[in-house]
Amino acid sequence: MITVMLTLFALVIVGYVAGKLGYLGGDFDRQLSRLVINITCPALILSSAMTGTLPDRRFILPLLAISVITYAVLTAVAFIVPRWLTRRRDDEGAIGFALMFGNVGFMGYPVVDSIFGHEAVFYAAVLNVVNTFAVFTVGTILIIGRGLQIPAATIETTALHNDSGRFQKKVLYSTPMIAAYLTMAIVALEIDGIPAYVSQPLTMLGNITVPAALLIIGSSMSHLSLRTMLGNTTVYVTTLFRLVLLPIAVYALTMAMGFSEYVVNINTLVIAMPVATYGTILCLRYGRDTTMITEVTFITTLLSMLTIPLIATLLL
Repeated sequence: MITVMLTLFALVIVGYVAGKLGYLGGDFDRQLSRLVINITCPALILSSAMTGTLPDRRFILPLLAISVITYAVLTAVAFIVPRWLTRRRDDEGAIGFALMFGNVGFMGYPVVDSIFGHEAVFYAAVLNVVNTFAVFTVGTILIIGRGLQIPAATIETTALHNDSGRFQKKVLYSTPMIAAYLTMAIVALEIDGIPAYVSQPLTMLGNITVPAALLIIGSSMSHLSLRTMLGNTTVYVTTLFRLVLLPIAVYALTMAMGFSEYVVNINTLVIAMPVATYGTILCLRYGRDTTMITEVTFITTLLSMLTIPLIATLLL
């Protein structure tokens, strides 16, 4: 588990060095972000349901239910708590995103695999269906914010197309959401034996997502001063919520609601991940300042090497 996290963190460092040397940055980062969101991320989502043995159907509906409840709670947290964590209104959306979304697809899968076994990766993928829907709906609203005019040329995968902050239906049939719908159908209908000429290309494309996203984060960090990267009080309080307080609260709530311990444990571990890399990608995608989201992503990724083993120890 520690090896997995050190490996991911190493890719962030490579992105940082590449940004400093001029290999990454600017328009290249924005184009790479578009590639990740529109192509490699949907491939990653689909491929998660096309490898290994299909899981026990008894866990599928409880996992979807617990995930819906979890993200309903986290949505409320994301819109309310940031008001007390920062005085800068422009940072509220980034903080809300950081509180709501953990690095499920990138870090959650290998960590769940190392603790609960390979079969549990599929259960994490079921949880990730709701996470994906929320990232490209609620997450986009948080990053863009209400009242911000977005150039029409930048609106492709997700959109809040006007200055009133009104939600656009286009997000519901974006490529990441289509992939999420198909994955849910594969899980619900127990479709097995998907041909290798379909699953293998999707897996190869999906494998690009993790390193590309981590390189983008590192590149974004390369434009920040060392003092800025070390964060401030707001960053560390946000980190405390993301890595410790919210996972414990979700665990207590879902256990009290009567979900099985196995389902609760997997869900809690997924929630205990550091901030999702899509926060930085979406900020780049819509021209928002990446400073806050990059700081909190960096700090949570670093400190998660300590907190995730502790959370896992408590669960087991």
